[in-house]
Amino acid sequence: MMTDPIADMLTRIRNAVRVERPTVEVPISKVKRGVADVLKREGFIWDWREVEAQPVPHLQLELKYGPNGERLIRHIKRVSTPGRRVYSRSTRLKPVLGGMGISILSTSSGVVSDREARQRKLGGEVLCELW
Repeated sequence: MMTDPIADMLTRIRNAVRVERPTVEVPISKVKRGVADVLKREGFIWDWREVEAQPVPHLQLELKYGPNGERLIRHIKRVSTPGRRVYSRSTRLKPVLGGMGISILSTSSGVVSDREARQRKLGGEVLCELW
């Protein structure tokens, strides 16, 4: 039984980036689909798609690397855990690494990056940070 599916997704991405895999598959959910969409919009992955598989459909993420093979995702950190939820207002969201990284939030309007949350004045649960 998995107690934290978001942490599992982030760990799969972290491990795939370390060994320079072109793709990674994770079991699908609405929140994971939202996280993948934010990663695509912010330029950390090329694309994602849903793959029909048995017994559970998967999300397949196409990881992005630099022109010389350098990693774009260098650090992924789970902020909010099942035992310790972390919430933040839009006014308290600070840029990650001077704007080079992002925080991903789950808000009432869906999963968004910290830039979008500040722009739309949305607060919510801080899922993770990456740069």
